[in-house]
Amino acid sequence: MRRLRGGWVFAAIRPAGKQPGVWALPKGLIGRGEKPEETAVREVAEETGAQGRLVEKLGDVRYVYTWRGERIFKIVSFYLLRYSRGRLGELPPETAHEVAEVRWLPLEDGPRLLAYKGEREMAERALASVTRGAL
Repeated sequence: MRRLRGGWVFAAIRPAGKQPGVWALPKGLIGRGEKPEETAVREVAEETGAQGRLVEKLGDVRYVYTWRGERIFKIVSFYLLRYSRGRLGELPPETAHEVAEVRWLPLEDGPRLLAYKGEREMAERALASVTRGAL
């Protein structure tokens, strides 16, 4: 997140293969020896081109899906990061294929614009963090 033109915005991605208007938050798998918050910082940089500093954990989203006939239980942890540097959309070549588009979106619109329920809830939590002065 960052302040831009007097308002709070967040970096959203349109994952490769998704239709225009399908916005999501950056996320990815924890690397060997990595802490979850380190993964969050790395994935944001890889998927948006922007670097940020950790502010706080927003929460976890838990869900179940089926992959090749096997039930998978997944937990995705989300962290609030404050933009520090970098240019949105300048992606490293090794991850550029994962993201079709990157854009700053108004934080207040996050609960409406994000495609996935759990991510909309994280946008609401981020908005609450800004309101209480966490950034």
